[in-house]
Amino acid sequence: MQHSNIKHSTIQPPDHITQSPAIEAISQWRDYLGLCKLKVVAVMLLTALVGMCLAVPELPAFSTLFWGLSGIGLASCSAAAVNHVVDSHIDEKMARTRHRPLPQGKITHQQALLFAAIIGVIGITALVIFINPLTAWLTLASLIGYAVVYSMWLKRATPQNIVIGGVAGAAPPLLGWVAVTGSLDPNSLLLMLIIFAWTPPHFWALCIARKADYQKAGIPMLPVTHGEAFTKLQIILYTLLMVATTAFPYLTQMSGEFYLIGVVALNLRFMQWAWKVYNSDDKQVAMGMFRYSITYIMMLFVVLLIDHYYAFFS
Repeated sequence: MQHSNIKHSTIQPPDHITQSPAIEAISQWRDYLGLCKLKVVAVMLLTALVGMCLAVPELPAFSTLFWGLSGIGLASCSAAAVNHVVDSHIDEKMARTRHRPLPQGKITHQQALLFAAIIGVIGITALVIFINPLTAWLTLASLIGYAVVYSMWLKRATPQNIVIGGVAGAAPPLLGWVAVTGSLDPNSLLLMLIIFAWTPPHFWALCIARKADYQKAGIPMLPVTHGEAFTKLQIILYTLLMVATTAFPYLTQMSGEFYLIGVVALNLRFMQWAWKVYNSDDKQVAMGMFRYSITYIMMLFVVLLIDHYYAFFS
């Protein structure tokens, strides 16, 4: 018995599926938001918010909170976008960053710089008009410090890049404080000092975990130039320095016993992670410390905030 020769028709998908303009626009904006390092900016804004609240006994005005955080946030996003442009050729070589918008060709350098300029100008202008000129100038200095001094020079010039460049990253609580008071205060500088001391052990843990990436990209991070053993010792030393700085809010009576109990618990866990990194060659241990350090700085500022209002309302 012969089988009939039946031809089965198949529907071939088109070579190109054209997305609607709305979907393309959403995708494009996601790429632009990818330039902003939103997770990092969110942590910065939390510390700025706490700086605002600690500056005065009562709650700051809503308009001050809104315009202050908006201006600082837009300036931070602008600095992050410039950093993407400056580091685009480095990002191509690193597994952690090669999927960013610029290495993928989703956004051009010119588009990224224009975006950074627009949101940066809007942010600084908002601070000048709705907050005060001092906050605007300090925010602009922080933007330039990160986007230009750190990204274009320090990062490639010295293994102490994180230590020196940490000044710009530590500025948000100071900016928040000045946004409310219009002046610098020793306590605002103390909040900045805490983040400054926290930054090296936080970032060096990541550098150990991603040492191969930095080596491949030719970035002189401390584990690359001085080895992991030396970096681990520096993590221990800077952790002790950080612990000392976090005691100052209680010692200066800016914060009370609730903060003291909370920060002691957070510091004990941080020191435990630092010791684990010091005694381990496992990259995952270093990455674990890096992740905890983010939780640490967020919780520390939350504890500062709770302590402040607990004392105010009690």
